[in-house]
Amino acid sequence: MAGDTCAARIQAHDWAHTPLGPLDGWDPVVRATVEVLLASPMPMVFTWGGDHLMLYNDAYADLLGDKHPGSLGRPAGEVFGALWQAPGVGAVLDDVFRSGRPFLEAETQVHLPRGERAWFTRGHSVVRGKDGRTAGVLTVAAETTQVTRRLQSLGDLTARLAGAMTIDDVARVVLSYAMSAFDVDHCVLAVDDGTAAAYRYVRRVRGEMLDEADERLPPVWRRRTEPHAPMIEVAESGRATFVADGAPLAEVATDRHERRIRALAVLPLRTPSLRGALTMGFIGPHQWLPAERALLTAIAELVAQAAERARRFEAQHGTAQLLQRSMLPEHLPELDTFRIAARYDVGVDGNAAGGDFYDAFELTDGRLAMVLGDVAGHDVRAAAVMGQVRAALRALALTDPAPPSVLAGLDRLVGSLGAESRNEEIFVTVVYGLLDTEDGTITLASAGHPPPVLRRAGVSGGQATAELVKVPPGAPLGLGGRWQTGVVTLEPGDTILMFSDGVVERRGRPLADGLDDLVAAAAGAVGGDPRNMCALATSAVAGPTDDDVAVLAVERALALSRSATMQVAAEPTGPSRVRAWMGAKLREWQVPEPVVGGAVLCTSELTTNALLHAGTPASVRLDLTAERLLVSVADTGTRGSVTRAHTDALSSRGRGLGLIEELSDSWGTDPTVRGSTVWFEMLIPG
Repeated sequence: MAGDTCAARIQAHDWAHTPLGPLDGWDPVVRATVEVLLASPMPMVFTWGGDHLMLYNDAYADLLGDKHPGSLGRPAGEVFGALWQAPGVGAVLDDVFRSGRPFLEAETQVHLPRGERAWFTRGHSVVRGKDGRTAGVLTVAAETTQVTRRLQSLGDLTARLAGAMTIDDVARVVLSYAMSAFDVDHCVLAVDDGTAAAYRYVRRVRGEMLDEADERLPPVWRRRTEPHAPMIEVAESGRATFVADGAPLAEVATDRHERRIRALAVLPLRTPSLRGALTMGFIGPHQWLPAERALLTAIAELVAQAAERARRFEAQHGTAQLLQRSMLPEHLPELDTFRIAARYDVGVDGNAAGGDFYDAFELTDGRLAMVLGDVAGHDVRAAAVMGQVRAALRALALTDPAPPSVLAGLDRLVGSLGAESRNEEIFVTVVYGLLDTEDGTITLASAGHPPPVLRRAGVSGGQATAELVKVPPGAPLGLGGRWQTGVVTLEPGDTILMFSDGVVERRGRPLADGLDDLVAAAAGAVGGDPRNMCALATSAVAGPTDDDVAVLAVERALALSRSATMQVAAEPTGPSRVRAWMGAKLREWQVPEPVVGGAVLCTSELTTNALLHAGTPASVRLDLTAERLLVSVADTGTRGSVTRAHTDALSSRGRGLGLIEELSDSWGTDPTVRGSTVWFEMLIPG
């Protein structure tokens, strides 16, 4: 009966009276791990915490015999009794949990709780929570002697899929696993794109095409609609196919790699809301033995569940991110002698709107208002308060831009919002500054917010330095405080960096350590370019953060910069036209030839990547100063819409990533309201 399944019993169990706590409060990684094991046809058990509380699937329940369902949610030591002290039982789980190292038990004889003896091969993998700490141990058991190394990797696959949040993540995990565990020459993951018999897919082919699922950039998704393609036939029918020797891809091959495939296994990926296929192939004959087919079927079940979960997450995540970014400025001011950049990274699980915000805008008298703030919370309410505070700040600054006046007005607003909602726990911090673009002076005031970092450029080529700006401390907004101002002057080459506390706060570490790390990173930066400083700040402090991260940087340039922008159509000739335009423009600006050659090559590869994974026009922007060249390539589309004609004509992007790392002084990626931006910076010799 459906109510007797382990899934139903776990759902109905009173977890509130166990150390795990209520089901809806479980760590997302723990919940995902349990979902994966419940979907698996292989015996799997997840033991949570140091006491090893047991959660398992129906196949594992069969091994427990009459000890099920009483074992559910109980410490494994109590369930196994005297067997827990036997070699290879409790001590193994304790060691894996404490050390964090996976362990593969070779085929051994085990006394089952139901009183029988059996031979098992078991793989134990560590499952880490969203905070990076060990949450428990996932054990995969097989009562037959299957391929031992694949059992170990299956446990690893399950653990990695549990942490895969997006379809891109699932693709990277699955393709990497297939290439290493099965040593295949060809692997494809395909999922439906919501239209009739249309699928998007990403592949890895041993050799030059391995970079299609590179870890650092979005996978290159392609689109396929031919109904006779093996992946579509299997996805639509739900029946796996295995070809031991032949030419299974000859009729639909897009390149020589696919034409060389002789042995092919195609497994369906089917859930209530997803259709897809997982394909593995060899360039030589291969007998798909029954044990291997069973293992591949189990893998396909795991992948299907992970892909469905990722699709649900992406839908929720996209809504939250659109809400978040719609409340932030889409474009920052462009000034003659000051350059501005900002970055926003979502913390927690990326599935909720947050309260961090930044803004920069010009006043009627030519001064620049700049602000970075933080509304406590990670929900829609925090984002709503953030939107109100940011809108009010603009209105107040346009009336009376003096920092004390603006903060006093915001204080009244936050107090009113708290009283209105009968919630006195609205906690808002802000650092606000006024930049005089004539002389570079900044008048700053802080309402309970961390002070900005000031990076001083080295004089006459000397070493750069950095320090925290001395801003008089003030109370957070809504408490009726009074604020004083501090003044700092940006000299040519200097950069000021505002940031939210998520940049420097880490669990178990003093705040002062995070601030010191950020100051040291700013001082050690190769230059003061604001985009580079923003990227550097988000990774300056080691360790994961649960908080959102917002950064705003303003640099006073040594000299006026020159800039140019080109819109590139989504067609195969796009990269070549970018190369011609960019080479001519940089030589017109008298950029040294070694910089021209490297920059053109890197930009061509980034443009290729943008067109591959977005399938929409891209924008290439050049920004040149006396000391550096900054190039950014932005796309505005969603992934997976590129057609086969485009991908056939464009080159591989893996070579470009290596070139960018080798030729540029710094590079990074920035998310935008729609699409993404990849940029790199090259210093000008002399």
